[in-house]
Amino acid sequence: MRPGLRKTLESLADAQVEVIVIGGVAAVLQGAPMTTFDLDVVHRRTPENVARLVGALQSLGATYRFQPRAPEPELLLGPGHHLFSTNLGPLDVLGVVAGGLAYEDLVTSSRVLAIGTRSVRVLDLPKLIELKERVGRPKDLAALPLLRAVLEERGRRERDEPGPR
Repeated sequence: MRPGLRKTLESLADAQVEVIVIGGVAAVLQGAPMTTFDLDVVHRRTPENVARLVGALQSLGATYRFQPRAPEPELLLGPGHHLFSTNLGPLDVLGVVAGGLAYEDLVTSSRVLAIGTRSVRVLDLPKLIELKERVGRPKDLAALPLLRAVLEERGRRERDEPGPR
């Protein structure tokens, strides 16, 4: 994973922002051998979490990509997509995905993974595959065979590992 993406995740974790990593970074963190250039997260849209998110975004020098202005808390409380440029690279903060799924809808399909000494919540591969199928963009559809192969290999390893079941 690119160092800027890792540092962005660390900044969000340090600020205790509740997010679920989705997209390419979620796949990479779960073993998919792919390249991604931006970080996509779904954030919990509570006033307290949005305040922490705005603080983290400010520390990253975030501005909206297509209308260079600072992050706006009242907009981040809504379901929209917020595409930011930061000092460490692109960061897409999404209120909802794939037809209206919010943080609360996705949290049960996520897992906590270690990033160095920090923990981040990442969408699990089965749900990530489901979302990419739903969205259906060419780049998402192109990633599906790889994601399915990683999931199948993980299942095979888990079945072949000795130990109690």
